[in-house]
Amino acid sequence: MKRFKLREDNPDMDLIYEAIDILKDDGVILYPTDTLYGLGANIFSDEGVRRIYEIKQRPTKKPLSVSVSNFEGLSLIGNITSRNEKIIKNYLPGPYTFILKKKSIVPPIVTSYTSKVGVRIPDSTISQLLSMNFPITTTSANISDDEVFTNPNDIIKQLKGDIDLVIDVGKIKSTGPSTIIDLTKDKPTLVRKGKDFK
Repeated sequence: MKRFKLREDNPDMDLIYEAIDILKDDGVILYPTDTLYGLGANIFSDEGVRRIYEIKQRPTKKPLSVSVSNFEGLSLIGNITSRNEKIIKNYLPGPYTFILKKKSIVPPIVTSYTSKVGVRIPDSTISQLLSMNFPITTTSANISDDEVFTNPNDIIKQLKGDIDLVIDVGKIKSTGPSTIIDLTKDKPTLVRKGKDFK
């Protein structure tokens, strides 16, 4: 397991590119977001995504959310109506996950074979850089239904080190999980209220 210590405000790009190479090679990384530390895999790597489920001991019937670096990446994986575009641009980048009808490019294993996908653009330089070449998974770095830690050392211990790379920015000031809003229905529906929900 490799470990990079990075600064959120000025990350070393050589290390970012090395992290992206690990993701390309079916790797799993622990990385900071604007809410919690997340577990990331290239969504186009079935092996990497499968490992995320195994590491978290997460039932495969529970879909994973996807992190992208910008709105172009978001429109690549989800169908966005003009109404939804206004809502999304009002809240992203930020601590929100929007559920959209997914496009066929998204592998079924990521979304538990459903027709929807949860998408994020975290307000985090590191998160956005990691997903600049392809979308990555974003799911809290913990055993499913177990305690969520904000310190990489505690996370590694809980997950038993089954990670290829740790991107360590130290203990993060967690705001709790992201707020989840479903935009696939006639009206936006609040699925989960995060700590910073307004």
